[in-house]
Amino acid sequence: MALSLGEVPAGGGGGNRLRRQLESGTYAAEEYVKQLSQQSDGDRDLQEHRQRIQALSEETAQSLKRNVYQNYRQFIETAREISYLESEMYQLSHILTEQKGIMEAVTQALLQQANVVDRDDPALGGALRAVADPHANPFLPLSAKDTTANEEGRQRTLTTLLEKVEGCRDLLPESPGKYLVYNGDLVEYDADHMVQIQRVHAFLMNDCLLVAAWLPNRRGMYRYDALYPLDGLAVVNVKDNPPMKDMFKLLMFPESRIFQAENVKIKKEWLEVLEETKRNRVLNEKRRLEQEAPTLPPPPSPPETTNPFEENEEEEEATPEEEMVDLSLEWIQELPEDLDVCIAQRDFEGAVDLLDKLNEYLGDKPLTQPVKELRAKVDERVRQLTDVLVFELSPDRSLRGGPRATRRAVSQLIRLGQSTKACELFLRNREAAVHTAIRQLRIEGATLLYIHKLCHVFFTSLLETAREFETDFAGNSGCYSAFVVWARSAMSMFVDAFSKQVFDSKESLSTAAECVKVAKEHCKQLSEIGLDLTFIIHALLVKDIKGALQSYKDIIIEATKHRNSEEMWRRMNLMTPEALGKLREEMRSCGVTSFDQYTGDDCWVNLSYTVVAFTKQTMTFLEEALKLYFPELHMVLLESLVEIILVAIQHVDYSLRCEQDPEKKAFIRQNASFLHEIVLPVVEKRFEEGVGKPAKQLQDLRNASRLMRINPESTTSVV
Repeated sequence: MALSLGEVPAGGGGGNRLRRQLESGTYAAEEYVKQLSQQSDGDRDLQEHRQRIQALSEETAQSLKRNVYQNYRQFIETAREISYLESEMYQLSHILTEQKGIMEAVTQALLQQANVVDRDDPALGGALRAVADPHANPFLPLSAKDTTANEEGRQRTLTTLLEKVEGCRDLLPESPGKYLVYNGDLVEYDADHMVQIQRVHAFLMNDCLLVAAWLPNRRGMYRYDALYPLDGLAVVNVKDNPPMKDMFKLLMFPESRIFQAENVKIKKEWLEVLEETKRNRVLNEKRRLEQEAPTLPPPPSPPETTNPFEENEEEEEATPEEEMVDLSLEWIQELPEDLDVCIAQRDFEGAVDLLDKLNEYLGDKPLTQPVKELRAKVDERVRQLTDVLVFELSPDRSLRGGPRATRRAVSQLIRLGQSTKACELFLRNREAAVHTAIRQLRIEGATLLYIHKLCHVFFTSLLETAREFETDFAGNSGCYSAFVVWARSAMSMFVDAFSKQVFDSKESLSTAAECVKVAKEHCKQLSEIGLDLTFIIHALLVKDIKGALQSYKDIIIEATKHRNSEEMWRRMNLMTPEALGKLREEMRSCGVTSFDQYTGDDCWVNLSYTVVAFTKQTMTFLEEALKLYFPELHMVLLESLVEIILVAIQHVDYSLRCEQDPEKKAFIRQNASFLHEIVLPVVEKRFEEGVGKPAKQLQDLRNASRLMRINPESTTSVV
């Protein structure tokens, strides 16, 4: 491929010669390299030649960049000039359309005047017709004298429009009475957040407005977006508030759209042309109806009556019509625009203040037609304001800042009379915040540490939410029931996370008891604001705690049975005084204060290892279970204690019947006495202290002369 390097500056004689070689049409790279290798004296010559080619390449690249930039700049300037020319052509077309309308209106007025004058003065009527005659007036090129050409021109314009906009041919039928009035480029903005959406091209016809979106890859072509009849279209000027400038709003129930013009002049033209086209359509429709309606005689005058009551009724009916509401005040005229500005700037308080001011002004005024129209415009803004406030409270928004971050939107919704919606959105927002906070907690290795963090995060959030709710909805007592329902739902979410970490992971009963104790203590903090959810946390935890108690009861029973199967009925030898002292301390902590009478000399204990281990395990179970206790667990705890105690007593009773050695029999009786006279009273006393009332089942178990009556001839245990 030959390179055009004519504009590259020469770098010397060798550079020009090299450039000519590369530009020649017969240049072949392989032959050139082969020839260069033959003529070269060594590597140094090749390196120098390579450097010259590299320098030439860089010079060529720079020259190409300059040429491309220069051409691109010229292209931009040309496109700008074309755009200016197109805008001027649009303006010229608009001026011609206005002139045509004026001339046609003058002609029509002259003809009507001629018809009126013709009755009294036929000569004057004929003169007026002569002036209005389209054939006698060559300065009316678009009047009735060239109706056929006019219709053909309008049809061509509409056909051109249909060719430029994809997807509108079926929606926009080719009607002889339809023609293009004005069109131009606009930029559409989001009505709620004032962010740019897309570039559009609007085509205003005499009966509708067509909005088409730009096709970026096809210059001069558009894609159908929307078609709005002028009958249901309202145009509203939007105040300039930098960076929002040159905007106007189109209202089409139940939606609205905001567009930005290129400059102030074009915005003004759009507003004027839209209003003028709407007026012309109304006048044309009215004129058409008058022409179609048959001429009717004037209605007969009602007969005179002497009834005084009818006159009074007529006067009373006429009174409301005569009473008018003054809506010409400047702040009322600018109210819709001011509301749009407040919503766009997120000045929610200012928007609600304007609404309150309007409601106060119209409070005692009659509901006339202008008031209804104003109310309709304001209601549309109220709906937009409500949608923005609802979005502010949606869980999709940032949940940072705590409950106070929602106060602004909640208070404005309440002022708008939507307390129920504000309550619902506030609680939904807080639920999402609590759920997110719980999910972001790191699950530590130590369960108790995680539960401390979980309780702190959840109950602190619940307390802050309750205080904020009390502040925001102080005057809406009907919303408090919704908060209680929400609090129960939030507590259920907390218990799910709590149970998954504490009970599903099969933690020990002591760890579970400590975790439940921590949760109860945090729950009591809510009583500061008069909210007691203890009964809810009890109801949600009762199933898991029952399962934990029964599971630990089964473990104790299995361990006791295993020790019973290996029982030799021998005294314990603790070997060292330290071990004996430790056992005494353990028994004292379990509530067995008279344990010293069962200790002997040289670290001996006059009790079986099985009975001592059973005592420690049973008292530990009772202490941990009392930490978990609430009234719904009363029978579960009591039945578990009875089952555990029966296993030990049955074993002692069976061993006493089966043992033949007198010494061992006496030792067994001593262990039975320890269980019956020491352990059971301690269990009864501690249960009564923890629960607050005595347990009849435990008293019956201790007061029986024999705890288990079995067949004396039997040698098998019932356990």
